[in-house]
Amino acid sequence: MSNKCGIFANRIKEAMRRILELSHTEARAFFLKGESYCSFDLPKYFIFTDVLEKVSQYLVGKTLPSCYNSVGANGQTGANRPYNFENVNYKFLNNKDGKYAWRPFQLIHPALYVSLVDNITKKDNWNLLVARFSQFATNHNIRCYSIPLESQDDQSDKATIVDNWWQSIEQQSIELALSYEYVLHTDISDCYGSIYTHSISWAIHTKTVSKAKKNDKQIIGNVIDKHLQDMAYGQTNGIPQGSVLMDFIAEMVLGYADLELSNRIIQENIQDYQIIRYRDDYRIYSNNPQTAEYIAKLLTEVLIHLGMRLNVQKTLVSNNIIRDSIKPDKLYWISSKQGARSIQEHLLLIHELSENYPNSGSLNKALNKFFDRIKGLAEIKQDIKVLISILVDIMYKNPRVYPISFAILSKLFSLLNDPAEINCLLQLICNRFEKIPNTGHLKIWFQRLTIKIDRAKLYDEDLCKKVNTPNIQIWNSDWLSNTLKTIIESTPIIDEQIIQDINVVIDKEEVQLFKVDYDEEGE
Repeated sequence: MSNKCGIFANRIKEAMRRILELSHTEARAFFLKGESYCSFDLPKYFIFTDVLEKVSQYLVGKTLPSCYNSVGANGQTGANRPYNFENVNYKFLNNKDGKYAWRPFQLIHPALYVSLVDNITKKDNWNLLVARFSQFATNHNIRCYSIPLESQDDQSDKATIVDNWWQSIEQQSIELALSYEYVLHTDISDCYGSIYTHSISWAIHTKTVSKAKKNDKQIIGNVIDKHLQDMAYGQTNGIPQGSVLMDFIAEMVLGYADLELSNRIIQENIQDYQIIRYRDDYRIYSNNPQTAEYIAKLLTEVLIHLGMRLNVQKTLVSNNIIRDSIKPDKLYWISSKQGARSIQEHLLLIHELSENYPNSGSLNKALNKFFDRIKGLAEIKQDIKVLISILVDIMYKNPRVYPISFAILSKLFSLLNDPAEINCLLQLICNRFEKIPNTGHLKIWFQRLTIKIDRAKLYDEDLCKKVNTPNIQIWNSDWLSNTLKTIIESTPIIDEQIIQDINVVIDKEEVQLFKVDYDEEGE
């Protein structure tokens, strides 16, 4: 097993590059990829590469302000600014728990996105950022494993990031049990929604320099701040969620917090500790629980100055590092998954997992395995309607599994021969989810389920409407000159050929993150 784990770890390292290792031109190409622009799951007929490329080509040799519309809505002349317009970015909501918790996803306005990428990846700016991140990482007792990665093989960047999480966080956490007796787990409440945009400049240039140059429109910290405000109707709290670019910007602030925390730890002469951070998730290791708790106190003080706070409900100290290095949902599934016999028993076992560990990574993997089991079957002896009912109940409380769940639903529906029965079941499912608020993401995947059955079926999410009505505009571009506005509004983001080619049954490659199951490679 250890040899296989080692081999797999080496494969992961060879198959990726941190974006900080890229040149400024390579970084620009990386951020302008479709999967970097939109990092959340959408059906594969949504394509953003073309609009990004066309905007990028148009902006060569231009600044974005030079492309602002010079005539306002009231007919007065004078350059408009996106800052003054609502709904510049496209926003839709994803329910998190089947109740009232929700997460906003955003598709950033292409002109603002490309402009921000162009500014960040200017040679001098990129070199400054790379150097600043090196400063964030000077304390080797504080390790960050969430800098975006670029895949070097045929696996997606997203899958490579998850591979790295498994190897870097889970495996190294287990290894640290050799040296430490205690671990404190904590994370930041509403991290992306809490980031103060001015703090990005503090992170890049230091707080002193930023305040002295707060009106300097040339320094990259202020440029980023301005772009973020332009995306958000002038708001300075929160950054858009849903792109690798924003993940990188969040790392600027979180890396700065690492540096500030390091300085405080050194001042307090604390030496017996290790910290692993993945985005806003912290694991603090020590041989004394009081030491870990004191470091958490220092972290709290650092975050307060940045407008953020720790999640008290998720802060706990444990003296079982091995057990707590592996997520409890994974441990539960490892011990339980061998018990399934029939297809229905298998799905009921997954349902139990969903009840005990909602929205977990293990739940997503378990459903992928279930799909593997049924996708090649010409018939299923158990009552398909019962299977659909169990699956829908899993989906109801677990929005994270929408893509793979709709793939399974598409297979189950394909085994029903009565169109009237299918329509009845679809309506029952719709009625069930009508009780949940903020289901934009669900509707997008519901449309994928029905698009080959009933292309004309209506959904009230604008991204769904655009599938059948191309002139529906999802971004507010009224602040732009007519030329650039026309480019954005006329460039399709729906690939009609893909819609024609896809099957009624959703292919696993449409929803599968990994080409291989990393858990199995390590067994």
